[in-house]
Amino acid sequence: MSQELIAVVDIGKTHAKLLLVEAASGEIRWVRQRAFSPVRGPLYRQLDIEGIEQWLVDSLRAAEERLRIRHLVPVAHGAAAVLIDEAGESLAALDYEDPIANSECEGYDALRDPFSETFSPALGLGLNLGRQLYFLQTRHISLWERARSILLYPQFWAWRFSGVLASEITSLGCHSDMWRPQQSCFSEMARRQGWDKLMPALQPAGAVLGPITQAMAQATGVDARCRVYCGIHDSNASYLCHLAEQLRDGTTHRPVKDWPTVISSGTWTIVLAPSAPLAVLREPCDMLANIDAYGHPVATARFMGGREFAQIAGPEGVELAPDAEILGDVLAKKIMALPSFASEGGPFAGRPGLLVHDERIASPAERAALATLYTALMSDLLLDNLGVTGDVIIDGPLTRNLLYGRVLQTLRPAAQVTANNSSYGSAAAAVFLASGAPPVRSHEICTPCREQFAALETHRQDWRSRITHVSAS
Repeated sequence: MSQELIAVVDIGKTHAKLLLVEAASGEIRWVRQRAFSPVRGPLYRQLDIEGIEQWLVDSLRAAEERLRIRHLVPVAHGAAAVLIDEAGESLAALDYEDPIANSECEGYDALRDPFSETFSPALGLGLNLGRQLYFLQTRHISLWERARSILLYPQFWAWRFSGVLASEITSLGCHSDMWRPQQSCFSEMARRQGWDKLMPALQPAGAVLGPITQAMAQATGVDARCRVYCGIHDSNASYLCHLAEQLRDGTTHRPVKDWPTVISSGTWTIVLAPSAPLAVLREPCDMLANIDAYGHPVATARFMGGREFAQIAGPEGVELAPDAEILGDVLAKKIMALPSFASEGGPFAGRPGLLVHDERIASPAERAALATLYTALMSDLLLDNLGVTGDVIIDGPLTRNLLYGRVLQTLRPAAQVTANNSSYGSAAAAVFLASGAPPVRSHEICTPCREQFAALETHRQDWRSRITHVSAS
């Protein structure tokens, strides 16, 4: 595999990325990224699957080293699936942020399995995949009757490149309402509605579905020997890299108490705590059980950190690298951000965000520092909600924000907070899935903000007091 490349098709909620990675070393050779927005269909808002596919084809065709690609691994966000018909035509790919999926709310809520069985919280919009399917099944009956398969989003892209239908556990178990993790079976609702019959057979994330189709090989210029893998949910891809480090002896046993917690970042900031029992999960707080690539449930809490950061920082602040000195100014001015700045999820979903003393903000740099502080405070709160006391690893785009790790380390002095050396967790996961070798990764230890230590602790106490007061009112 020394000369081989892996193409990582990484479809996030906000951006689509295409990475070419050395199969032997894990070195990222080439990256392309583009923002995509949902498109308005005649019936509802849909994911831009056609635009993304054309961009992927064009990008692969433009890659100078495309003939070295021998592996293609899809990675994609959760709460997304595509209905396809007998002829292989895509019928529907709902955008989970379209509120139309909630139009049959009462009927759907009466069908859901108890949280104690699925560990999938009741979420707004279409964030429960089952809610999307129920909407299509009840409101668009003729379309639903044409459906022959439900493809989870990573496996949709695997199918587009390989022509092979499959399902995979990490997306199926991602707040879908469709899986019972402790019994490793479909939920009663999924069986009653017949959705399980439309799901292709489960395959491991690292299963080779087949070679790239002849049509795709011709369109992209990729060698016809390229193998296409089943693929994985994006946050679980970040987690898999660290899980693999704990399983170097080749076993896949249940995680143990001293394993670190992983904070996967992107549009969502997702805290995956293998040490936490599922009993700590609370449905109203957007806590859930993710399912890892080996089928094990992982206690999880989350908020829409990437989007909230952008809202607080503003268009200029979001491009800046905040530092501790500017943070000191924000703390001294007692500027504060109270949740929530995104309505889609998290423990404060539906509550309007509030900037306290925003008139004192003097620059985009202070907005960036405030956004970083808010993101760290929310992460710290979610860690406490999960009962996490041990070490924490930061993965994804937040690794580029050095102040975030420093603030989190300051807030949690008893633990060691480290940042993964690459902001592309999907690339390391793809190397592991394609080669079976645990990635060799280094972690940068986050140093605390010693000068701001006391001010940060006071700010946290005030911040938590305010959010608790609002929660109780």
